[in-house]
Amino acid sequence: MDLQACTDALRAKVGDSSGLNAVLKFDCGADGVAVIDGRAVPNTVDNTDREADCTVAITLENLSALLTGDLEPTTGFMMGKFKVSGDMSVALKLQRVV
Repeated sequence: MDLQACTDALRAKVGDSSGLNAVLKFDCGADGVAVIDGRAVPNTVDNTDREADCTVAITLENLSALLTGDLEPTTGFMMGKFKVSGDMSVALKLQRVV
């Protein structure tokens, strides 16, 4: 899945309300970013790099696996498949979205 497909999948999963009440950024390095703005009404998902309450540093391959259900969030974190910085409480709400 490329970044646009991941962004579209996130947008479909988030819908109008993610329950995050925060900005969450998936940083895929050179492949770009996908940002969920859980403060906007309705919630938005785009590829504009900006400040976030929580940033998940993840490869595009692992983000795709997360979105398709091939990688469970807790397992991925414990295995070091992605790193979280910022507000961990936002990261814990990630399971609501993916």
